[in-house]
This record gives sequence, structure tokens and C-alpha cells, in this order.
Amino acid sequence: MTSTTTSSMKMKILCLTLCSLVLFCSAFTSDDYADALEKSILFFEGQRSGRLPSNQRATWRGDSGLSDGSSEHVDLVGGYYDAGDNVKFGLPMAFTTTLLAWSVIEFGSSMHSQLEHAKSAIKWSTDYLLKAATATPDTLYVQVADPNKDHQCWERPEDMDTPRNVYKVSAQNPGSDVAAETAAALAAASIVFKDSDPSYSSKLLHTAMKVFDFADKHRGAYSDSLNSVVCPFYCSYSGYNDELLWGAAWIHTASGDSSYLNYIQSNGHVLGADDDDYFFSWDNKRAATKILLSKNFLEKNTEGFQAYKAHSDNYICSLIPGTPSFQAQYTPGGLLYKGSSSNLQYVTASTFLLLTYANYLSTNGGGGAATCGSSNVRVEDIVKQAKKQVDYILGDNPAKMSYMVGFGDKYPQHIHHRGSSVPSIHAHPDRIACNDGFQYLKSSSPNPNVHVGAIVGGPDSGDSFSDDRNSYQQSEPATYINAPFVGALAFFLRNPTTQ
Repeated sequence: MTSTTTSSMKMKILCLTLCSLVLFCSAFTSDDYADALEKSILFFEGQRSGRLPSNQRATWRGDSGLSDGSSEHVDLVGGYYDAGDNVKFGLPMAFTTTLLAWSVIEFGSSMHSQLEHAKSAIKWSTDYLLKAATATPDTLYVQVADPNKDHQCWERPEDMDTPRNVYKVSAQNPGSDVAAETAAALAAASIVFKDSDPSYSSKLLHTAMKVFDFADKHRGAYSDSLNSVVCPFYCSYSGYNDELLWGAAWIHTASGDSSYLNYIQSNGHVLGADDDDYFFSWDNKRAATKILLSKNFLEKNTEGFQAYKAHSDNYICSLIPGTPSFQAQYTPGGLLYKGSSSNLQYVTASTFLLLTYANYLSTNGGGGAATCGSSNVRVEDIVKQAKKQVDYILGDNPAKMSYMVGFGDKYPQHIHHRGSSVPSIHAHPDRIACNDGFQYLKSSSPNPNVHVGAIVGGPDSGDSFSDDRNSYQQSEPATYINAPFVGALAFFLRNPTTQ
């Protein structure tokens, strides 16, 4: 072999190495993020309950739940199924709505052609939540269907014949957690529609205030009132104090009403504002509330709100390896790991908070950094950590698998989802009964209906993933996994090369 040939081979190897480094740093382009954003929003159409509109894009779905609420002589048609079942759970649905709205508030300007689809996804939920909040005085309807009965069947929603019982909270049986989250959802959504539909926005905000007053006046956890049908599915493990603070923060953000600011300042210590929490989910809103409230300090230097900036810094620092406050766990492949069941819900929620806080620090006089003890974490490093999580979900991971259905060349084929796994009513018009559907749960064949945009529970602590319908902890999608990811994708659509 000549020296010229050897030099040429070395040059090729160097070029390949440099190319691989570039690909590792920028795994996805703006077109990729745009594609993922579109699909992440499209997912919600596959979760719709009620009478589907003429512009429905998830065409494998049909009308369902058209008599919901009739047993109580109220109209509870619409809303979303939370995950792979056919139950409408009010607490995660309201949380999903809040996070979709927050995504639009922070990053809607980057959504371009997808902004109207995102607003439609929000409105599909808020239309339902308005009905649930106003059907009966001093009552909030918080759930449709008995999950214990629903889980005994494997039925597509168009066929379901399990009991569609409705459940509510009231003065006698309070549910401050679900009510205050509903208030947060309506208030956040009122900001989204303020310019495009001021009348609807006003209705959302007015209802949010009424529901929050109900939540605050009649305090109690909905798990106590409705234990047998909300536990263990969506028990309020964190209590309701975090939702009261969260709800008040969103109504203040939407209305500018100083009474809600006074409420936060007067009740914050009692409601847990002094405590640091290191995760964010449909159940625990403390970290997110502090980040939302930190904007008051960063923007306006509001007296008494500096502590929220400090708490927000602590939360952010806990997620960044190398800081004195670091305490998160990551898989060998770099994925944030919080729990074995539906771990990606924590990943998408935390990623959204990282990017939202980075946005606040960049634009509102935050000095461009979070304070971590004696050191600082720059905005660029916060964004870099968030990008690792987004890209991991989209396929830049040890398995080279996208955990978003329909994105990329390799993604889960056997998701734990009734409607996706059972032949659609268009392909199989005859009814498929409760027990007859289990053949599809047990089948080794890919799901016949590709639930585009669905983000599944994700891999385990060792980056291993079981593409198996029976492994619901890993293979089940949920609305509250997707909702914060919508905002994260919009951020990187605007900043695709951010490292």
C-alpha cells in the first residue's frame, strides 16, 4: 500500500468521523422538527371522544360516546380519552389542556401552519370542560365511565358498551385538585383565544374564576370522594395544595387581577410554595407553578416573587449533571429517568419546563443563567440538555428507535391502545364485542391503525424497550405525554441548530 493510498484512507476516516460528530450534534433538521410537531398534534385527533368533525384527519376513528352524561341528564359528549382505554378522566384531561395551552402561549409563534391545529386540539377539550363545569351549579363533572369495567374489555371506542357512569365533585364531596386544575386549563386557554375569539376567551376566563372559587371554598382531595373509580388510575398523590397555587397563578396570568396575586402571596406558604419539588406531572404542579410565577419577578421585579426564581433555579439545576444541586437519574443513553411506568411523561414535562425557563431567562432580564449554588448554568446549557431529551425521543438513542409512532423509519408497532390495535369500523363495520377484542391485544401482528404522533411510555432505566401491547408501562401512549412535547418541538422548530 502506497503512502498516498494510506493518506487517502486516513482522510476518508477523518471525514467520516467528523460527519458522525456533526450528525450526533444535530441529529434532526428543522424539517424533522416540523414533521414531529405536526404528528404530535395529530395524535389528539385519535384520542377524541364525541361526534367527529368533517375535517377529522385521523380517519380510522369514528363517533363515540354520544350519550355521555345522559344518565345524569347532562351533556358530557366530547373531550379526550386519556390513553389507550375509553375513559374520560378529568384530572389528566385538564392538565393536558393546560400544557397544550402553555405550549401555544410560549411557542405558538413558531408553530406556523400547525398553530390552528394546536388551537383546535385545545378547544376540543375546553368545550368539554366548559360543559363539565357549568352543567349543574356548584358541581364539576370529572369523569365519564367506570375504569374498572372498562378495563375488563378490549373494545374500540366506537363499540364500547361498558357503563358510561358519570362522576362529579361538589360541596359535599369536594375535589380541589381536579377543580383547580380545570380552572388552570380554562384560564390558560383563555389566553390562547384572547385575540382570535375574545367572546370565547372571556367565557373561559369567567368559568375558570368560578371553578377556582369552588375549588378553594370546598377544599378536599377528589381521591377521597371518588377513590374506587380514580384510584389507582389517577389518585391525587400530591394532594390539592399544588393545584390551588397553580390555578391561582394561571388566572392571574390570564386576567392580571391583583386579587389572585394577593391570594398567592397570602396562601403560598401554606400551599407549599416554600418547598422544592424535583418533578412535574399531571399530579404534581409545584415546580411548574414556580417557573410560571418566576416570570413575574423576571419581568416586573414583583415584590415577594424573588423566591420563585430561586426555587425555579433549584429545579433546573437538579436536572443538569455537574451542578452542586444535581439529583436526577439518567439512563446510559442519556434519557431522564423518573419511574418505570410511562417514564416519558416526566421527560416531556421536564423538557418543556427547561425550555420555558430558558426562554424566561433569555427575554426577561434573568441574566441568561440559572444560579446553582456557587456556579451558574447558562441558557445554552439548559437548552442543550432539553434538546438531548427531545432528540432521544425522536430516535437519537441507543436503540435508534423513535418513540413517537409514525415518525422516522423505526417506531413502536404494537402500542397498548384499543382503538389502534382493533380493526377500524371502516375496515370491519361489524361490532367487535368486549371479549372478542382480546384476540387483538394478544396478537403478534402490528396495530392495524397507525396512531400517528402517539408517544409511548418509553424505555426502561437501561434504555431497553419492549414493543409489546401487554407491556403497557412502556407501550401505552397518553395525552399528557404529548401535550408538553408540542411546545418543546415548536421551540426547536424555531431553533433547530441549537446545541
